[in-house]
Amino acid sequence: MASLMIQGAGSNVGKSVLVAGLCRVARRRGLRVVPFKPQNMSNNAAVTVDGGEIGRAQALQALAAGVEPLTDMNPVLLKPETETGAQVIVQGQRRATLRARAYAKLKPSLMAPVLDSFRRLEAAADLVLVEGAGSPAEVNLRAGDIANMGFATAADVPVVLVGDIDRGGVIAQLVGTQAVLDRSDAGRIKGFLINKFRGDPSLFDAGYDLIAARTGWRGFGTLPWFAEARRLPAEDALDLRRPAAGQGFRIACPELSRIANFDDLDPLIAEPGVSLTMVASGQALPGDADLVILPGSKSTRGDLAHFRREGWDIDLYAHLRRGGAVLGLCGGYQMLGQRIDDPDGIEGPAGSDAGLGLLDVVTAMYPAKQLTRVRGTHVATGAALTGYEIHIGATDGPDRSRPFARIAQGAGDGPALTGEGSGRDEGAVRADGRVAGTYLHGVFAADAFRRAWLTAAGAALPPGPRYAATVEATLDALADHLEAHLDIDALFALAETSGDQRGRAL
Repeated sequence: MASLMIQGAGSNVGKSVLVAGLCRVARRRGLRVVPFKPQNMSNNAAVTVDGGEIGRAQALQALAAGVEPLTDMNPVLLKPETETGAQVIVQGQRRATLRARAYAKLKPSLMAPVLDSFRRLEAAADLVLVEGAGSPAEVNLRAGDIANMGFATAADVPVVLVGDIDRGGVIAQLVGTQAVLDRSDAGRIKGFLINKFRGDPSLFDAGYDLIAARTGWRGFGTLPWFAEARRLPAEDALDLRRPAAGQGFRIACPELSRIANFDDLDPLIAEPGVSLTMVASGQALPGDADLVILPGSKSTRGDLAHFRREGWDIDLYAHLRRGGAVLGLCGGYQMLGQRIDDPDGIEGPAGSDAGLGLLDVVTAMYPAKQLTRVRGTHVATGAALTGYEIHIGATDGPDRSRPFARIAQGAGDGPALTGEGSGRDEGAVRADGRVAGTYLHGVFAADAFRRAWLTAAGAALPPGPRYAATVEATLDALADHLEAHLDIDALFALAETSGDQRGRAL
């Protein structure tokens, strides 16, 4: 029944990576550990083994813990579709699309499923490591809170507060957080740690002592900058890597305004012999690209309009005239078709939008969401692939007669296909082979498929590291980093003490 919550003095202070590292530390110490985040906001999601979706960060944390991702690990997931509205996922399933004010009214009722999920995880694990969202210093959001102190109080979980020194003002972050919290919430915080320090950590000793003296909290350490974190899948679009154009096979990917599941690109960025450029608003798609990838989107119709406003449609047609290739992933696949029909107004006003016209398919939007983990084969190369589907809408048309992949019977339960006689066809390919679309996410993480696909597309690839092995090695290095610089024994003892107290109370 031991648990510990990591909250931040601000957004993007490194909570997700810290919890992933602590999960790996606990696993290496022989503990049954699971991650938990009551409420997350992200368009980067993963499909769970129990058929729902959670934030990508919790899937990474589950990997660090050596367990399958479950919907209980992130019972409330908000997926922004507009500046003021988001899709609300509760225990893995879509409940509604709401504006911020409507969600604020719904939020208090979500504490029950949040606690339900937490208790199930707690009953099956030695340690639950909980990640907060944003900052508890946003006291204007305290009423009905399920993400930070509201959850910590309801579940009786101790809190450690993280400050990001790389942003500057870390003393004010931590001391100021205590100053604005009410006495009860401030008393639930049992300590602090400093993250992302560059240089000699001893230079901050006086500041560290000042925080401890002003707050009365104990410090659990100062964590130096962990540069290897860039090798781990990012959750927030703000963390999108924008590597400079280099030599080799050139891929360009536009940064859609509602880009989703962009960790699809991480294995390509890491591949030697490949140069992937993220194209920001106001920039043209590069004329020397060999391949353009249209990524996933949380708002396909909105991002299609954004794509046209940027003039990227004109750039894309020119790219094809020069002999380039195009791949659409999920929402990007839908954009490549002739038309997107949305009669129920799922993504805005009811109606239809003309697609880019590069695939002879039409997409119809409907409320039900496809959430499936799959295995299959890539038709063009015969390479085995694995991935997941997470989308609304169905796509059909003549180009579907040339599928991107063939999916094995039983979705993710069976082995990869070796022939053409079973399963279902997925995706579409234009007759000349230069435009393709697929609903599959995560396929590039498989080394054999990724390299076979790139080679078939014209890339000359030197030997390279295995992607999954690189992520595992990075998690191990992160655990080593935390062990070297934080008082891990004291952190875990804090969790155990809390668990003992709750056990006696029950």
